Amino acid sequence: MGKNRTIPFGYMMKNGAITTDPAEVLAVLTVFSEYMAGKSLNEIARNMGVPYSENVGWNKNMVKRVLENDKYLGTDIYPQLISEEVFRAVNERKSAKATSLCIVPDELQAVRSITVCKKCGKRLFRTKAELWDCRNSKCHSYLFKLTDEMLTGAILNILNTVIANPVLIDVKATISKYVKSSEILCKQSDIDRAIDNGTKTAEEIRNDIILLAELKYKRCEYSDVPQKTALLRSLLNDRTQLNTIDIGLLLSCVKRITVSHSCIIEAEFINGVIITNETERSDDSGSST
Repeated sequence: MGKNRTIPFGYMMKNGAITTDPAEVLAVLTVFSEYMAGKSLNEIARNMGVPYSENVGWNKNMVKRVLENDKYLGTDIYPQLISEEVFRAVNERKSAKATSLCIVPDELQAVRSITVCKKCGKRLFRTKAELWDCRNSKCHSYLFKLTDEMLTGAILNILNTVIANPVLIDVKATISKYVKSSEILCKQSDIDRAIDNGTKTAEEIRNDIILLAELKYKRCEYSDVPQKTALLRSLLNDRTQLNTIDIGLLLSCVKRITVSHSCIIEAEFINGVIITNETERSDDSGSST
């Protein structure tokens, strides 16, 4: 029977009382020592020889749970496994490591979820230095530095532009379109001749008409662009200019943000309209880039 994991790893129930499990105690000590030696949570999890519980292997979340469990310091119920000095040192190291990570604000998380490299289509990478780049090995790094402020500023500018000028997201499209094919024309002629000449039975003609209807149906094209354009209009209607990116509005209106290698930023709206935010540089000779 599997051990009840409501009891923390390192302990077991014996004769109605909680006591230590020697094999698991050694594993707990190993987790703490290897973390202090610089190994990652994933590395520690991969090297664990004792199962976390019966038929259950380790993962980084289980390692993290062990490192943060203050019951190992000892309580009235749980015997002490780790000294206070070691426990404090490990968790201070963990906190310092966490603060050094690239913490992405909600606004940038939303932006990153829909922002891709225009050339390869892969999602952009945001570095700890708050720069955006394409890290696809089959693509190339960007020619210029793209900062958080540059990207969000361009997106904000595009949103404010369409809020002020909603006509920019208008697109001419019909809801449905039917295009005849040579196969349809031939089938229609066959039916007409059969009716005029009486060369087919009523049942055969009925089957031909059903087939013709299927052919026509397949040639009907449906577009939801008009509905999406109307939705965009309703979302942007009476909006005031934004000071910061409205995440809900962005994700409702924009399908994709693309960034070219020369850092030209485009927003593709849900109805297919693309609005470009482009920065132009001019030199003394009057030429521009």
